[in-house]
Amino acid sequence: MRTLLFITLLIATSMQAQTIFKFSTNAQLNNWYVVNDGVMGGRSMGSIKQDQQGYGVFAGSISLENNGGFSSVRYRLAEPLNIEGATKVVLKIKADGKNYQFRLTDQIRNRYSYITTFSTNGVWQEIVIPLNSFTPSFRGRPLNLPNFNADILEEITFLIANKKAEDFELLIDSITLH
Repeated sequence: MRTLLFITLLIATSMQAQTIFKFSTNAQLNNWYVVNDGVMGGRSMGSIKQDQQGYGVFAGSISLENNGGFSSVRYRLAEPLNIEGATKVVLKIKADGKNYQFRLTDQIRNRYSYITTFSTNGVWQEIVIPLNSFTPSFRGRPLNLPNFNADILEEITFLIANKKAEDFELLIDSITLH
């Protein structure tokens, strides 16, 4: 009986959510930073801030001028996060009906990331994405590497790049692993 109880507790513990980031009025945005297409001559503008409820607000305007067309907000973890055993990421977000990318980086020094695209619908959503569905990419080009299968996470990114000039707003409540 004790063995069964121990195994049940072990399984329940290993299935608990692991929070990457939870926005709140007390949350610190020190490790969040914006990268716009200005790094390549573009003119898009994006920012990250917190609203009165404490949600993260990634918002701005995409411009196609000067070969622009993207804005991103990245969160670099203070220490590499062990994600062994996790199988999916869950985003609690509310956005404007546009498509966004979510990116994972297992090792910053590699300079590429693993990406997936998700659609929004204007109301609060829980977006569930299997980790093994993230595909490797460098500057928008797919790489001939396996899909994400790492046990470490160093950075996450939200990016908008829909090949059109548009304003955008993405509210973020939390990012968790399960």
